[in-house]
Amino acid sequence: MKLGRWFVPVVGGLAFVYLLVPIVYIFVFSFNDAGRTNLEWRGFTWDNWANPCGAPAVCESLANSLQVGIVATLIATALGTCIALGLVHYKFRFRKLTDVLIILPLATPEVVLGASLLAQFLNLGWELGYWTIVIAHTVFCMSFVIVTVRARVSSLDPRLEEAAADLYASPRLAFWKVTFPLLLPGIVAAALLSFAMSFDDFIITNFNSGNFQTFPKFIYVSATRGIPAQANVIGSAMFIIALLVVIIGQIISYRKKKQLEKI
Repeated sequence: MKLGRWFVPVVGGLAFVYLLVPIVYIFVFSFNDAGRTNLEWRGFTWDNWANPCGAPAVCESLANSLQVGIVATLIATALGTCIALGLVHYKFRFRKLTDVLIILPLATPEVVLGASLLAQFLNLGWELGYWTIVIAHTVFCMSFVIVTVRARVSSLDPRLEEAAADLYASPRLAFWKVTFPLLLPGIVAAALLSFAMSFDDFIITNFNSGNFQTFPKFIYVSATRGIPAQANVIGSAMFIIALLVVIIGQIISYRKKKQLEKI
């Protein structure tokens, strides 16, 4: 009985520690006084955080990844939200087939998806670079948006839109005043997920980027000689920003819940 009581917490704690070890390593070695390589600890320094762009091409590749991620996220979120609304509100032929096609990019291995997109771009005669990465990222990010937003749309009470229509609201006004505010948390969650997937992607990007370098490609090329400490600084900063976003979201959700309880 005691073993069963402690087994799950202990295993869960060990798994949690295992997941955090690489993050702790990156954070610690961001303060390393590295020389030509960053494989061994040489001493503590603040210089890497004071000059995160000190390593060649590190900030350029970061800017490229941010630009690709933002553009791909905006396109995927806009298209995916429209498709999710259409799938829930309208019935049409081959709807089951559409569901399969939406899930297919999620189930397809990234190697297969990246290679197939590369073949399409080469057949069309397109030069590999910024826009081919954006299109490739939009393809797989859109599926995440559709699945996430569709779940949110399905959970909405259709009587809310009917009530807005009874109060003489036009379909457009009812959408922007009633439906869209209720969908916004799901849309924001889908956008954040899409951006994280785009920013983190290496396999599909490596197939379709040509000479255009993103931050994951920079990390891959630099790994053989030790990732620069400045790259660890950027990685640590991105983790801290993501953690703050989650904490702020939880605080806002908690405050809204308390306000509703008071009402």
